[in-house]
This record gives sequence, C-alpha cells and structure tokens, in this order.
Amino acid sequence: MAWLAAAAALLTIPGITPAGAADDWQKVGDDARGGVSGIAFEGRTADGAGVRALAVHDNKQTGQRRLSRITHRAGSDDVSPITWDGAEPVDLEAVEAIPEMPGEYLALASRGIVYRLKVTGSTATVVDYSPLPAIGEGADFESFALVARGGHLAALWADRGAGADRPATLYAAPLTFASWGQPQFGSVTRRTYRATYPTDDTTRHISDISVTASGRILFSSAADAGDDGPFDSAVSDAGRVTLSAAGGVRVRLNRTPVVLGTFPQHKVEAVECLPGSPRALLGTDDENLGGYVRTARFCGA
Repeated sequence: MAWLAAAAALLTIPGITPAGAADDWQKVGDDARGGVSGIAFEGRTADGAGVRALAVHDNKQTGQRRLSRITHRAGSDDVSPITWDGAEPVDLEAVEAIPEMPGEYLALASRGIVYRLKVTGSTATVVDYSPLPAIGEGADFESFALVARGGHLAALWADRGAGADRPATLYAAPLTFASWGQPQFGSVTRRTYRATYPTDDTTRHISDISVTASGRILFSSAADAGDDGPFDSAVSDAGRVTLSAAGGVRVRLNRTPVVLGTFPQHKVEAVECLPGSPRALLGTDDENLGGYVRTARFCGA
C-alpha cells in the first residue's frame, strides 16, 4: 500500500487537497473497452448546463468502438457511439478539436499516427492521416494538444515515459494542413519531463496534455499496476507554451511541477480545459474497472 502512503504524504503539502472534494466521478464505461483514453470539447448543451465531448477508446480489434460522444452534467452522463468511417486506427490515446475548424479533430494513436477527422452527427470521417515527426524507437504516445495564437497553430505531444529510468519526452512543433487535408508538422523541439506524483515504477509521466487560454501547460500523470489496478494519478501545472508572431513555438517547463490534484484509485488519461471556464473535464481509463469523468478547477489564469 505504498501508493496510499505517498498520497497521504503529498496531501500534507500546503495547497494540495484531495481532488475528489469538489466533484464526483461519474461512470461512462463498464469495462476495458469503455475507458476514456482522450477527450475533446465539442460544445455545450442547449440549456448551457452540460458539456458535450468526444472521447477516444484504446481498443485494438477490428469493429470495436473507437469514438464516443459523452454528454456530461452534474449527476448524470449520457454516452452514445460514434461510427468511425475510414482507415481504422489501433490504440487511440488522444483527441483534440482543431481551432477555427468546427467539427474537425485530430486523434492520435499510440504509435504516432495522427488522424484528421470530420465529425457530422454520429459519424466521424477520416479526412487524412499522417505520422508524427521525430518518432523515437519504442516511443509510446498518450497525449496531444493544440495551441492557436494570431492565426498560427502548434501541436504538443509526448512519449509517456515509464518509471524512474525513462522520463517522458515532450515534443512541440508548428502545424499546418496540406490542401488535401493532411497534417504537416514544422521544426520539432523536445523537452524531458518527470512527474513528481505518482513516482513508482509504473508511472507514465505524461498521460495527457491540455493548454489553458493563457498558455499554461497541464500534464496528467498516471501509475498502472495492471488491468485491475491499483491505479493512481495526478494533474500538474508543468510550464508554459508561447507562439511568436511568425508562428515559432517556445516551451518552458517548470523546474518543479506544481501538483494541482491527485486521484488515487483512478488512471487519468484525459484532460481538457473547457473554453471560457476555469474547469477541466477529466477522463479515466481504469481498464477492467471501466471509465469515469468529472470536472476540476485546474484551468484558471
């Protein structure tokens, strides 16, 4: 039970409180096929009280669901399937809305293939797909985020890392699209990152990325001891990203990440700052225990 002791110790640090205090986890998947590996804001409900989001699942077999729509409200969640139309991915781990392109998204598979999608109603059509640049041997990607400033677009993604011997590697690059729709990446910069919580041998240092409106970079980190757990995770304020007037990308990571919240017994793999709100929508892939979502106040200035 070392992870419980670590969690208790961490929560004695000023400013760190149990993340479950403000919101409750709500179940959206019953087993390993229904876990939330990535999440993207789609819009708000007509009454403004709920949030619609697209969630990707890390399923690998032909015909298994790759994408769902979650309508999240306090106390209830509705989940409906999205039909995937096009080349079928293996092990989707992240999804992100493309700024200024309504209904269009980029979804990332763990081996580094990016799928550009057009979502209409209950169908997601593959427009095109492309490998990430600078894929290293053995890389395993679980995270992807987009940043838009002054008409320019940049992408952030990371090899998740593994335990003490392998930190995560964060990548950043300008992003454009070919006339036929294919994602195209510019010059790549790299930074290494080690989570300060959790810190055991199963830690994935970066399990997802979100960027606030002011450019703060949030990372989730997760520990996974097996398909039945135990799990542990946290969300941290890790640094800042800026885009120059010419579209250049600059990433600065904090020397010591600030842990914003911890989530014992859950494996957070999805973090999405909600537009116009200080809240993030979080999703978990708790393997055989299913998937859960909730919100937390992580995205304010």
